[in-house]
Amino acid sequence: MQISISSRNGSLSDEMSEYMREKLAKLTKIFERIESIAATVEFRPELTKVEVLVNAEHKHDLVARDEAASFHGAVDLAVHKIESQLRRYKEKIQEHRRRPPMGGVPQ
Repeated sequence: MQISISSRNGSLSDEMSEYMREKLAKLTKIFERIESIAATVEFRPELTKVEVLVNAEHKHDLVARDEAASFHGAVDLAVHKIESQLRRYKEKIQEHRRRPPMGGVPQ
């Protein structure tokens, strides 16, 4: 799995980058078939915006965006959103396989 982190209007310190990598790496515990994760941090005077793109196997990108006054808050909110999307997607896949066939024998 690849994790790429980029920033706009500023630069990320090593601590910030490592914090994001740790948070994003935990997504594989929810859904193992993640191919890549791309995160973008945009620094503004009053807000920090974070966008996370997850490319899961057999699925288009899942996207989560959030903003907060602090860097850590924005990262936590965006990761929480992407976690819930991954859980829903995983549940949808599992339900699809366990569903009984539609064309049964009429009685």
